[in-house]
Order: sequence, then structure tokens, then C-alpha cells
Amino acid sequence: MTTFFFCLLLFTAIVVVVDISEKTDDFVKADLTAWQITRDYYFGFIPRIVAMLFPLFVFISVIFFTSKMAGRSEIIAILSSGVSFRRFSVPFVSGGIFLALLLWLGYQFLVPKANRKWADFEKTYIDVNKGAKMGDNTRKTDVYFRIDANTYAGIDVYDTVRKEGTRFFVQRFENNQLKYNLRAATLRWDTTRNKWQLGNVQERNLLAQNETVKRTDTLLMNYNFKPIDLRKDDYLKDQMTTSELNNFIKMEKMRGSESLSSLLVERYNRDAIPVSVVIMTIIGTALASRKVRGGSGAHLAIGVLISVSYILFSRFSVVFSTKGTFSPWLAAWLPNMIFGLLALYLYKKAPK
Repeated sequence: MTTFFFCLLLFTAIVVVVDISEKTDDFVKADLTAWQITRDYYFGFIPRIVAMLFPLFVFISVIFFTSKMAGRSEIIAILSSGVSFRRFSVPFVSGGIFLALLLWLGYQFLVPKANRKWADFEKTYIDVNKGAKMGDNTRKTDVYFRIDANTYAGIDVYDTVRKEGTRFFVQRFENNQLKYNLRAATLRWDTTRNKWQLGNVQERNLLAQNETVKRTDTLLMNYNFKPIDLRKDDYLKDQMTTSELNNFIKMEKMRGSESLSSLLVERYNRDAIPVSVVIMTIIGTALASRKVRGGSGAHLAIGVLISVSYILFSRFSVVFSTKGTFSPWLAAWLPNMIFGLLALYLYKKAPK
């Protein structure tokens, strides 16, 4: 545990220094004090980066600590005294489970709140400086989604900052036949009433033999989508607690959202990544318990290679899921399955 928290502080300090060097110009343009930057940015950035590199920190600390024991022949003495490797591994696995639970709780509650603070700062002070170069803006065009199982809606142009849209429509079907059609020239979120205000509205009810048409200048509607649902920014899924994310996924499934895969990957990763801590602990224990020429250096080199392989495999799975047809559940859990088999193999081959 001491080695782990030392690695945690050391690598976090390095990452923060590198991040400061990259964003110095943005901080100067923001004209904020050092305390404001620390409070509004790094209090969110540090938990985010710690959670991201947590399994790597655990893996390196296990290899470093165990390799030192193997280099001093302590493990040979322990096993020679009659202690089984299984019994020797119990404290390591127990520590790994404890740290995994710590990370899991962080992903459920703490990390989303930290991401919210970090993302708000990024959008306010960092992204605005990149916007002119990247051509980013707040206007979304051709927004289409489902309101419920039989009702579809669309907005021609929607401004995510002003929460206003133009040329809004709603269509409801029954038995594959259009039964209700609404068209509005404008759509605006009423913050005082928490409802959508439609302007220049025309409603058509298509009955069996005829139809009725109703025109209204303004109309307040309580739809089941809110401005946050239309925002669709890259930070949204990271800022939600797990319960909020679960509810949001249910709504996006009903609407047939194109971003559903990335939301599901984020949800499954919140359970899969903590499990990887236990897997990495077993791999590190089995790998570093054998005394080899080169000592800790050889073990650390192999450990870094395995860590990089795990991260690359995980990233490839996520890309194939979000950009292709790969299952989000498999994208989150397949790296754990493969490296879990590697952990089992190394455990079987560990010195007894």
C-alpha cells in the first residue's frame, strides 16, 4: 500500500506538471488566479487522471514491491518454509480487492463530480480557444430522435447555448399509419416553467375518415426530453453518476440515439476497470515472484509491456464498439477476459 500511494503521488505530480506546461497559454488568456485554476480545474482533473491510471499504478507497485522481495530471496525462504504460493498470494489479492472497491466507488460517485468540474472549466476556458481553429460552434442541425415507442421528433437547427430551435416537428404513428402531426416554426426552453414553448404551431389529427387542423401562436408542451438531452457534447456521459447514466441510457435506447454505444461502453467500463485492478494484481504477483537476472528492472520492463498491451487492447475494443458494430459489453470486458486468462496461466507457472 505504501508503494502504491507513493506511485500515485509521484505519477500524478508528473502528469500535473506536464498538463500545466501544455495549458499555460490558456490559463493566461483566462486571466484567473492560481487558486481559481487549482479549485476550478485541478480539483476535477486530478481525480479524473488518477482514476484513469489507477490500474497501472497498482500494477507497477505490485511488481516493484514483489520484485524487491524476490531479489532478496525472501519469497524463496517463504515458499521453502512450507507456505504455499496460494497462501502467499492472499495478502496481494486482498489488497487488490480493496483497491478495486475503492476505484469502483470512485467511478460511481466521485469521478463523475470531478469530471463535471473539469469539463465546465474545459468548455469555458480551454475549448473556446480551440473553437476558432477547429470550427466548433453551438448549433446542431438535423436533430432527429424518438420521444416514445410510436412518436418521433426532429429539429432543423438547434442552439445548445440559447436552448432554441427552428422548424420543429412531432409525428405519432399507430399501426404504421400517421395519426398525429405537429409542426412549429420555433422551439424554446422556458426556464421558469421547465417546459418547451412552441411558436406558430400547427397540429393535425388524422382520424379514420377526416382530419382536424388546429393553429396556435404559442403552445407550452411538457415533452420527456430536456435541453441536456439535445446537447450531445463529448463530456456529458463522464459527468453523470451511475444512476443518472442508467436512466439516460434508457431514454437514449427509446429514442434510438446514435451515441448509445459510447454510453454503454462508459457504463460497462465503470464495472470492468475496477475488476482489472484485481487481474493486474494477480499478474504482477505471479510475474515478479520469480527471481530473475536483471532483478526489478526486468520485471518492470515486462510489466510496462503488459500494461501498454492492456491499454492498447482496451482502446481498440472501445473504438470498434463506438465506431462499428462490436458489442459494448464485450468492448468493456474482453480485455479483462483475455488478461484474466493470462493471470491464470502465470499463476499456474509461478514458483511453488
